[in-house]
Amino acid sequence: MYHFFVTGQTDGWEPGFYVYDRSRFLEYTNDKIAEAFAVLTESHIRTLLSWPCLFAYEGEDQDIRVGTLTSIKEVGRSGIRIEFEFNNEIPPIPYAAIKPITPLLDIRNWEMNRTHWAIKDEDLFERLRQRKLLGAGNMAKPKQAPASVEELPETPQPSKVSTVGEFVQKVLQVQPGGKEVFYRGHSNRAGYKLEPSLFRKDSRGNYLYLDTEHMLYRELLVSNSIDFYGDNYTLDRLVRMQHYSLPTRLLDITSNPLIALYFACKTNQNIDGEVIVLTVDREQIRYFDSDTASCIANLARLSKTDKDAIDHSIENIEKFNHQVPLQRLIHFVKEEKSFFEPRIEKKDLRTILCVKGKRSNNRITSQSGAFLLFGLDAVLNEDGTDEISVMRITVSNKAEILRQLDLLNINESTVFPYIENSAKYVAQKYSFHEI
Repeated sequence: MYHFFVTGQTDGWEPGFYVYDRSRFLEYTNDKIAEAFAVLTESHIRTLLSWPCLFAYEGEDQDIRVGTLTSIKEVGRSGIRIEFEFNNEIPPIPYAAIKPITPLLDIRNWEMNRTHWAIKDEDLFERLRQRKLLGAGNMAKPKQAPASVEELPETPQPSKVSTVGEFVQKVLQVQPGGKEVFYRGHSNRAGYKLEPSLFRKDSRGNYLYLDTEHMLYRELLVSNSIDFYGDNYTLDRLVRMQHYSLPTRLLDITSNPLIALYFACKTNQNIDGEVIVLTVDREQIRYFDSDTASCIANLARLSKTDKDAIDHSIENIEKFNHQVPLQRLIHFVKEEKSFFEPRIEKKDLRTILCVKGKRSNNRITSQSGAFLLFGLDAVLNEDGTDEISVMRITVSNKAEILRQLDLLNINESTVFPYIENSAKYVAQKYSFHEI
């Protein structure tokens, strides 16, 4: 196991520390490792500190350094600061010498073109020794032998329920006190993250849809334009697209805990589900006509090239907004809000908003739906943030819970209020069962 760090910042490794946005942590990392480190406990950090590192710059024209981490700390709203030192016994390695063995090091196409922090399940020192890249006689060793994937530290287990009554008791223990509470249900506790479908990755950590977001958005509008005729805002269209299962930067949540419990039990009957309780300050909640929500929603219309070209290091707000991609984004917003002041706060583009959209279809109404709207590179820490607190409830005994929910009129027919679902529910309920 080893860390692979890439930065696009000139001389970014010189100070001996670096701050990564959490959204870039665990990119190009396989699922099992990414799941293990979704929450950074003290045990997780101790494990991470024990592994060797490669430090690289974007592109292929600069040397790569070998080193070790001395500190890992979460900072600010979404930053992870690393402190490190290079191994001076190992000279800088030209990228040209590393390139032939990138497949052996699990360094993938395009990784050298993106700032990120990956964890690789490969023996770095053995691979470098085989290619004689450690220097004559160099016997450099990591601080301790790297753990295998199977030996990764486990994330702390949340509380567990097996009946509707136990679940309601857990939910009633939450004291919002001026906050609003939302819920999200997952049918596989270990298999889902608090991220929108647009941000999902394959088993090796590669984004499935993110790079083509603008094409997904336009293609569905082209092929089904009449369905979006009454939508005034891009956010309205994204809500409808989400409804039709297109990957978007929206994450469904509900104000009804029993709806979340239903989704936690609906599928994967033999696997523990999970209900996540999210508590949000009321003043942080936005509505369908929010200007900030419009700015984030219209990111869906920007190409990957435009989004990557935004320079977030520009401090002057006027210069920041003068960038070509920002001018294009402002143009999109003004299409739906002619009164919009052409000024975007850069922090807003990378935030996560809790949004109450229009209840424009029966499904959103029946499910008491709301959304988390994710900005550029936004990541909701699985352990919660200053703005959104997170509590987790593991759900077992799914078949019995579904039976109890049915007694409370929470079932396929009421959660998905379409005639085909109602017919399916009625047929199943009244089918012959031999005694």
